[in-house]
Amino acid sequence: MTMSNPASAPAASVFGRDFLASIVVFLVALPLCMGISIASGLPPTTGIITGIVGGIVVATISGQPMQVSGPAAGLTVLVYMLVQDHGAAMLGTIVLFAGLIQMLAGYLKLGQWFRAVSPAVIHGMLAGIGVLIFASQFHVMFDGKPLGSGVQNLIGIPAAFIDAIRSGAGRQTAGLVGLLTIVTIAGWSAYSPKSMKLVPAPLVGVIVAVIAAKLLGLESIKFVDVPSNIWEWSLQMYPTPEKIMHIVEPGIFIGAVSIAFIASAETLLCATAVDQMHTGPRTKYDKELFAQGVGNSICGVLGVLPMTGVIIRSGANVAAGAQTRWSAILHGVWLLLLVAFFPMVLKLIPLSALAAVLVYTGYKLAYPKILPTLRSYGWAEVAIYAITVVMIVLTNLLDGVLVGLGLSLLKLVYAFSHLEVTKQVGPDNRVDLHLKGSATLVRLPMLASALEELPPGAQVHVHIGDLDYIDHACIDLLSNWDRQHGLSGGSLSIEWDALKNKYQQRSGNALERAAAKESAAGATAAAPNAA
Repeated sequence: MTMSNPASAPAASVFGRDFLASIVVFLVALPLCMGISIASGLPPTTGIITGIVGGIVVATISGQPMQVSGPAAGLTVLVYMLVQDHGAAMLGTIVLFAGLIQMLAGYLKLGQWFRAVSPAVIHGMLAGIGVLIFASQFHVMFDGKPLGSGVQNLIGIPAAFIDAIRSGAGRQTAGLVGLLTIVTIAGWSAYSPKSMKLVPAPLVGVIVAVIAAKLLGLESIKFVDVPSNIWEWSLQMYPTPEKIMHIVEPGIFIGAVSIAFIASAETLLCATAVDQMHTGPRTKYDKELFAQGVGNSICGVLGVLPMTGVIIRSGANVAAGAQTRWSAILHGVWLLLLVAFFPMVLKLIPLSALAAVLVYTGYKLAYPKILPTLRSYGWAEVAIYAITVVMIVLTNLLDGVLVGLGLSLLKLVYAFSHLEVTKQVGPDNRVDLHLKGSATLVRLPMLASALEELPPGAQVHVHIGDLDYIDHACIDLLSNWDRQHGLSGGSLSIEWDALKNKYQQRSGNALERAAAKESAAGATAAAPNAA
């Protein structure tokens, strides 16, 4: 009797789970890769190529084995703006340098710093992107074109609907196909059997649209246009030496930095969320950041969309039972095989169906479900979130995010420098002073004034239980005032040892601790809920 190798059975079982999980991730990724490409103003194959690089290359060297990388809805608006401003030919150069910036950041071990972004700003950014995607793709869903700015697209939604009705059967039919896709996605998400939950709703929506278009002979609507050679785009759009020289132009350079920053923040927050979905290896943030840089550098050379770690595909990967990085790698292989050998399948997909997938995704991103969580950390977080959303819609993604970051920094400075001094006068010439907040050099004049207003000879008791931090200058002020007040017959009662401990424990890293407190909403809540 031949005995089986005990080590081979578990290995085969693990690979079997990864194989099945890779199929699920592939099915989730396919419509999203194409839809995000079209929403970015590029051919659908550019997103698929990005997904291939994210799977075969990035997953092989990533710092989070369960994370899936590919084109993300969170970068759609930024990429669309860059393509409109600088042309599709310059996208490769911008993405190439964004990848190099990420690689440098990973090499310098800056991975943790890219996570130090207020959850209110992250969610505001994603909600703003959701509004812009919803508004722009609503027009595409009726076989139209986006009007330009986010405000124009939003205001133009009623007119687009009326124009589609007046234009005749073609655009009306496209809108109905899009509506059918959205209804199918929502219905499948809510009512599909538990045993079928792993089948992705966007894929079901697209399949239903394809079947409807085929059975009803819908030839008046637009379908996905796929070139016979998927690498034709890259052969035309790769960054030549002449294009690379344009990186010194402010608009090109800022575009590269913007993609690097936003992609890194999304990726590492996504990785943090993935950590909490499974019990396997924890994320190595610097390694993950470097791997993303490698992937984006390759995407830049190929002239295609940038990538990030994406939470929906990563969540599907974990939920499908993935055990190792092989599931993410294989999903890239399946994408490659599809476009290499079966590109005609993609041409059966109505363009309005892919737009509908993005309309639904935009709605999910824009829906303010995070507000109760942000409210629990104060109205300031809600205000930062709302202002970030509004500024992104009114201006652009970069300006909106910068405004949000600026507001977060102001809130941090306020929290670090705010001091409340409450005085209570009691019998027997007793005065109680309650200190709350941070006693720093910035608030020293305020503290000095409060002490100078106390009557000579008062028995002063200073309470420091609510004091978060005190610097050396304020300790020195209290010490000197204590000596002077004693000469008037008064006294100062304070826990000097506890006061010095507050200084010694936080001295040198008070700002970092305050920053950590600002981000207390938690890594899971901050993870980008993007495609």
